[in-house]
Amino acid sequence: MADAPVFDPMNFSKHIGIDYSGAAKACTPSKTLQIYQTDLSGKVRPVSKETISKSASRNWSRIEIYNWLSEQFSVASTEKRPIIVGIDHGFSFPISYFKRYRLKSWNSMLADFCRHWPTDQAEVTVQQFRNGSKRTGDSKELRLTERWTSSAKSVFQFDVQGSVAKSTHAGLPFLNRIKQKQDVHVWPFDGWKPETGRSVIAEVFPSIFRNRYARDNRTVDQQDAFSIASWLFQTDQDGYLNSRYLNPPLTSDQQNIAELEGWILGVC
Repeated sequence: MADAPVFDPMNFSKHIGIDYSGAAKACTPSKTLQIYQTDLSGKVRPVSKETISKSASRNWSRIEIYNWLSEQFSVASTEKRPIIVGIDHGFSFPISYFKRYRLKSWNSMLADFCRHWPTDQAEVTVQQFRNGSKRTGDSKELRLTERWTSSAKSVFQFDVQGSVAKSTHAGLPFLNRIKQKQDVHVWPFDGWKPETGRSVIAEVFPSIFRNRYARDNRTVDQQDAFSIASWLFQTDQDGYLNSRYLNPPLTSDQQNIAELEGWILGVC
């Protein structure tokens, strides 16, 4: 008889899925920005902005998502109830980008990028920086994790269906803010195995698992956020999040690359 699988659950207290967008300004509410999370019973529900804000719009903006996430991480740290967040934008760039601009670490890349693409400012758009930016790349440049999937596109491939380029260029400065101000493990840059009791934020690609869950009456963006939260909860409870997905089967050389380029949680 085959041995039973060895489970090593992390059991986060909350599992959050965010469908991101780099459209319009950072302060502009958009229906393409969606948040779903698990409740105490494990049921996945949408996070309605109307329940926590008196804003005129029912839709989230990127700035509002950042503020809400910061509060979630702060509460999780204070209460010692770690959470995990999956968000669908790139957390880094291909190794060729690092070589081109002589960047030695992910932290230096992030700081350098934010100086050239300050897209977390309320009234700016990603489009404003696309022409003439001193930090850019080619749509044919792929990270190792993207080459391990059948459909992930380059973080430099703008203006095509399924592109994450605009959301990546909009999201990185907010990720940098979170890293600087919150007690959170940015996976895998802070290590492949998060410390027990520490909250985690990771890059995800909902196309990998969105069809595993019935769509019901959700929009495409809602379904992506729902499927991220659902998958995080399911794999955490089954024990595979820690034992398999946070520890993908990479060689030491591949790990070294991924520690600069990042990795899509769920690709293994």
